[in-house]
Amino acid sequence: MIEQWLTIVGASISVFAVIGVGAAARLAGWLNEEADHSLLQLIIRVLMPCLILASVVGNPTLKQTSNVLIPPLFGFATMSAGLLVAMAFSRLDYAITGLADARERRTFSFAVGIYNYGYLAIPLITILFDRATLGVLFVHNVGAELAFWTVGVMVIRGELGKRWWREMINPPSVTIVVALTINYLAVDRYVPESLTPLFTTGVTWLGQSAIPLALLLIGATIADELRPNGNARRRLDMAKMTGWACLLRLGALPLLFLLGAALVPGTDELKRVIAVEAAMPSAVFPIIMARLYGGSPGIALRVALWTSLVSLVTIPFWIPAGLAWLGMTQ
Repeated sequence: MIEQWLTIVGASISVFAVIGVGAAARLAGWLNEEADHSLLQLIIRVLMPCLILASVVGNPTLKQTSNVLIPPLFGFATMSAGLLVAMAFSRLDYAITGLADARERRTFSFAVGIYNYGYLAIPLITILFDRATLGVLFVHNVGAELAFWTVGVMVIRGELGKRWWREMINPPSVTIVVALTINYLAVDRYVPESLTPLFTTGVTWLGQSAIPLALLLIGATIADELRPNGNARRRLDMAKMTGWACLLRLGALPLLFLLGAALVPGTDELKRVIAVEAAMPSAVFPIIMARLYGGSPGIALRVALWTSLVSLVTIPFWIPAGLAWLGMTQ
């Protein structure tokens, strides 16, 4: 048990250390803002699809129907439930929440409800488990993405919008569908054995670089958004808001997550994914979404930053607790 806990602590620290390097690189001027868009496009359009292909194609675990159908349903349900719980809390009195207006309430709900289902969960699962579990995570994330662009967008902007479905058609989502099809039909077996390394080696190398580069970019984004909080009254409001965000995202919602998981039939790989996702802090991408949809980037930043920092303590508790609750060991 102690060895498992130390492994999880080490994995968590290593992930946040890379984020810290990204922040330091931005502050030192080595990673400038002009590079952000190009790096993000490279991650989304090339590196992440390669990581998905390397994890899904040839993965026998993803030939099981239960590992293809149940994970995305669970991802959609948990993301949607988190958004709705956070939205209900944000409607409480200003004296309790510190949220002054509808713009702040919408941003708080969105930032707390969207857990870090990708750029933090992927490296943790890579370190702690195996390729089969990583493949199930990607399938789970299809449902999380759907909730993000439907329920999430409704929360942050106050309405769904007419073309939300276009956001779902992105390189990682399309790659997951293509990779699952290739895997199910075993198309890869028709590739001559002599040519297999030509495809697999390059794809694997590119995929392995996706997460470190993404974590560096997250650190740079956090460094950009750090600003003074303003007057003493607003600092008190922000302290209330971030405190509640941590209690909800890292306390109440993981508990609800695991209680719901106990009712869902699933494979060992899915249970491992659930244990990790339940422990996740808020995602960083809501900072960008708050900019796009008229929210409060400052609130989104504080929720992402403080839940991430506090999760260094809570992740080593929640992952073992979740695995034990679901009848699993590492």
